[in-house]
Amino acid sequence: MSDTTSFTPVQERTFAVLRRGTEPMLFDAAAITTLIDQACAGVAELSGLLGGEKLWVSKGFLNTIHGCEAQHLAPDDFAWKPATASGFVAHKAIELGVHWRGTPTPEQLVDEAIASLADDSSRKGDFVAGLTDGEHAALRGRAIERTTKFIQQFPPLDPRSHPMLEAAVRWRPDGSIELGGKADLVIGRPQGRESRRVIIDFKTGGRATNHREDLRFYALLETLAYRVPPRRLVTYYLDSADCEVEDVTLGVLQAALRRTLDGIAAHAALTVGGREPVKRVGFACRWCPLHDHCAEGMAFLRRDDASAEVEA
Repeated sequence: MSDTTSFTPVQERTFAVLRRGTEPMLFDAAAITTLIDQACAGVAELSGLLGGEKLWVSKGFLNTIHGCEAQHLAPDDFAWKPATASGFVAHKAIELGVHWRGTPTPEQLVDEAIASLADDSSRKGDFVAGLTDGEHAALRGRAIERTTKFIQQFPPLDPRSHPMLEAAVRWRPDGSIELGGKADLVIGRPQGRESRRVIIDFKTGGRATNHREDLRFYALLETLAYRVPPRRLVTYYLDSADCEVEDVTLGVLQAALRRTLDGIAAHAALTVGGREPVKRVGFACRWCPLHDHCAEGMAFLRRDDASAEVEA
């Protein structure tokens, strides 16, 4: 991290969370080997249950299978919108800012991020090319807001901490199942078996229980792929400039492994075993592709809307 004399109080508070202590953090090598062996054995068994089906396990996969199983099985009808794409653009803008020469403005970073997105040959590029002037302005405005909050509230990233934005990790043992994820930000330089890395996820809006589970999954991925766990997990909320913190322990990693294997087993029971999916209503009903055909989901949303009107 940089010299702290020019930090704002909010930046100082976050810096204290990210700073590494004086005592090295080391996990027992035998315990980590046992954890990895358990993961390999569990994935191999589940690959057999799936009959060789190729399966990509991500944080999103785990959130839906442990949430509403009907939504988990629903066809993916994801479509880019200014509200959803603004987070992607802001992350790209922040990444550009880390490596930019000089001191760019948030507007410069966002415009460059949108330009690079427009050159993408995937669905993201088609989305940007098809934006109306109003939609482009909405996307740009939201992305600038998020980028500005990061620049003003988060401690400046020191290149010596080896910051990586959109840091992807994949783990594929024997079998047909692959685990993968992409953390918003990872800082910390590896050194031997010492746990030095901090995984950070940026969020807008309110807090949710799955935010901690997402980071635990990332910690498990790093441990399986690199055999050295990260030392700390941080969910950073841009709107409140606050964060939730959890130190990585062997118990945290074991809980993440259990949740991952349980999720894959539930998926196998639904897709191979023919078990009826369990519907679990919640705020995710608002974005569910089954929204218009699910009586339970519509009833929940009516109750939630009625509660909001009473509070207003």
